[in-house]
Amino acid sequence: MRRQKTMRMLWVAILMSFTSMIAMAADEGQSKPKGEPSATDLAKKAQNPVADMISLPFQWNSYFETGPKGKTQNAILIQPVIPITLNEDWNFITRPIIPLVEMPPLIDGQNRNHGLGNVQFQGFFSPKEPVNDWIIGFGAYLEFPTKSGPDGRFGSDNWSAGPAFVALQMKGQWVYGALISQLWSYSGNDPEVNLTSIQPFLNYNMADGWYLSASPVITANWSADSSETWTIPIGGGIGKVFKVGKQPVNAAIKAYHNVESPRAGADWQLQFQIQFLFPK
Repeated sequence: MRRQKTMRMLWVAILMSFTSMIAMAADEGQSKPKGEPSATDLAKKAQNPVADMISLPFQWNSYFETGPKGKTQNAILIQPVIPITLNEDWNFITRPIIPLVEMPPLIDGQNRNHGLGNVQFQGFFSPKEPVNDWIIGFGAYLEFPTKSGPDGRFGSDNWSAGPAFVALQMKGQWVYGALISQLWSYSGNDPEVNLTSIQPFLNYNMADGWYLSASPVITANWSADSSETWTIPIGGGIGKVFKVGKQPVNAAIKAYHNVESPRAGADWQLQFQIQFLFPK
């Protein structure tokens, strides 16, 4: 039964990918109006977490073989990116993260539940011009409990905060860098939150908006036992920027295998993203 569910999830991902490919193919023959950024230029902007461009990503994640029962956990992350111009030298990039979670039973007596996970907010102060060829951003990372999940399965009941930093370079066809954040709890009744997140990203951009991408999220839960601290995924995928009518869209599919994870963590992850781009 577990394998059948896994295969159904894989087929959904494949069908979604084919749908995107059809839209891409329909767009290949369209010419770019003069003055508009190319698909490759938009792809590079979409790969920059502190780009001066409004975007609306919807990221679907399936985590396979999760928990002692080896179930599948699903999450849709809604991650609008809204840049705010502060002055002629600085932007402030707002990045709320709103998770819609489907959580499997972890022990006997629990049911599969759906709901809103803890809401996060990242805000980056970012110079408009690179610093020694590096594009950088720094600011705050906040997490707010929603208390929508039963048994604490949708996230900690604590209020947490900490710093966040991003640095990247764009060299020819390459876009590479990392986003690093830290959360500490400061209020709440659940066990202490002390969580480091490191997201290196490496993108190779090809013609017509196609690109190869790897952006695993490595986490260290310092409040857990030493054998349960790290989650380390490896993998990557492929994406493309195309248009649906006049609307630029960035679509990508990626897969990651956890070479290190807690006992209740997933073995591997399948990720599909649709991102609506609103260039100036």
